[in-house]
Amino acid sequence: MDRNTQEEIKAHLTETNETFRELVAKHQEYDRRAAELDAKTVLTADEELEEHRLKKQKLHLKDEIEQMIQEALQPVG
Repeated sequence: MDRNTQEEIKAHLTETNETFRELVAKHQEYDRRAAELDAKTVLTADEELEEHRLKKQKLHLKDEIEQMIQEALQPVG
């Protein structure tokens, strides 16, 4: 898939699809928190569990976002 096409689809979905916006916002929130944890020199056991959970959740959200993009690319009819 052409990178520009994918970016256009993302922009369109962001403008028109509330669910897509929510998924992207959650992904960004999880990414921000994961970056905070990565910046720490040492993690507590709870933080390690949180980091692992965040990575799984981010991956799941990314999969959902990509699925929505693929569905938007499918021809209607």
